[in-house]
Amino acid sequence: MPTGPEIAVMAREQLAALTGLEPDTLASLRKGEDGWHVTVVLVEMRRIPEASDMLATYEAVLDDEGNLLGYERTSRYHRGEVLAKEE
Repeated sequence: MPTGPEIAVMAREQLAALTGLEPDTLASLRKGEDGWHVTVVLVEMRRIPEASDMLATYEAVLDDEGNLLGYERTSRYHRGEVLAKEE
């Protein structure tokens, strides 16, 4: 059974393959009753300067073996934006 860090890598790779986008950062990883929940930030559009790159946050759910069960884009923003944490 894969470890948490291995699940994170699998999520990044599978999201990149499905979307054709470049992974930027791993934002969160947690184990839930329905599988692993992984939040990955992907680069949707490179711009100059880099601070104006368009990024998007994707939430993925993987099973205990690392198979992607589903994903969705949850937000989209410029790299330089300051985002308020939702509560």
